[in-house]
Order: sequence, then structure tokens, then C-alpha cells
Amino acid sequence: MVLPLERTGLALLGHCPLEPGDGLPHEGGTVLLLGPDEPGFWQHFKASPEYSDRLPDPLDRWSRRVVGHLATAAKGIAYYPFDGPPFRPFYTWAQRSGRAWPSPIGFLVHADRGLFVSYRGAIWLPETHAPAHGTSPCDTCAAPCMDACPVGAFNEGYDVEACRRHIAAPQGASCMTHGCAARRACPVGTGLRAPAQSAFHMEAFR
Repeated sequence: MVLPLERTGLALLGHCPLEPGDGLPHEGGTVLLLGPDEPGFWQHFKASPEYSDRLPDPLDRWSRRVVGHLATAAKGIAYYPFDGPPFRPFYTWAQRSGRAWPSPIGFLVHADRGLFVSYRGAIWLPETHAPAHGTSPCDTCAAPCMDACPVGAFNEGYDVEACRRHIAAPQGASCMTHGCAARRACPVGTGLRAPAQSAFHMEAFR
């Protein structure tokens, strides 16, 4: 289960066996979850043709190209979180990997990446590999993420509109330029994600 990830900007963030309810046209096998290899990912992506060609959805197009090449090299099949409907169950796969768990604010928290974890694609391989058996960092955390949002967008579920209004106002400048305050409050993976990378995602969200 070795992928040639060197110089791709991606890292293996977990894997899990495929289950019948996952909606893929395969019997058995393993799903490998790929995400940004931070902190170097942002500079890698900025050097790509997709970043500078001024066409829509540069990161999704970059992901399709890079993950697609990796899947071909591994004799597997690539899947992406932005394809759909139907959308692939990345949230469920991440939980089954034993490397990511639901956090108190509902977003996934990763063992190494914290609340800034993201998945750019997955590769299905026919071999079956057992997942990891980690424990959530939230189990021993005081949950600073719960109180970090300036507008309490996570007080009851996730108030998306309150979040959008905040980042559209001058008071939301910090979230726009450095990333979600609740995510930044997580002590896991602190400093891995470049502020410019967070700003890129926040602008896409807005």
C-alpha cells in the first residue's frame, strides 16, 4: 500500500476497508484518503498550472489531476469529495480510518491535522488493509473550539448563515485572512496550515 507521494503535495491521512453501503461499484478492497501534506502543500499548489491559469475551481482541478495520476500508478480508482451527487462518504471513511473523529463543533478532527484536516481525494485499491485504532484528541481536550467563534456559530449545531454574515463584515477580517477562529483554537496541528491557504478556502466559502 505504498503510494509515490513524494513531490505531489499530498499525504496519506488514513485508510479503511470498503463496506457494501459505501456506494462504490466494488466488492471489498481499501479506500486510501489523501489530503494536503502541510505545511509545504500551499507552496506546492501555488506552483501548479491550475493555480495560475485563472480558470474556475483550481484546487479541485489540481486534485483531479494529481490524485488521478496516483490512482493510475497504483492500479486503483480515484474518487473525489467534490463529485456528485451522489457524493462519496468521505466523512464516514475518515471516521472508519481510525485517524479522524467528530469534534465538539461537528467538523472532523484528525490525529495530526486537528480541525484543519481536509481530503482532496481517495483511491480505491482491491487489497484489504485494516484501519488504524487511534483515539480522538478531543477525549482529553478542554474543547477551546466551542468558545472561539466570535458569533457563537457552533452553539447549537452549525449556524452557517451567522458565519457567512460575520466573515462578510469588517469584524470577520481575522477569520477571512487566517481561517476559522474555532478551527484555529484546536491545539492539534497548530501552525501546519499557511494563513494564505486558509484565506483561499475562506474566500471560496464566502
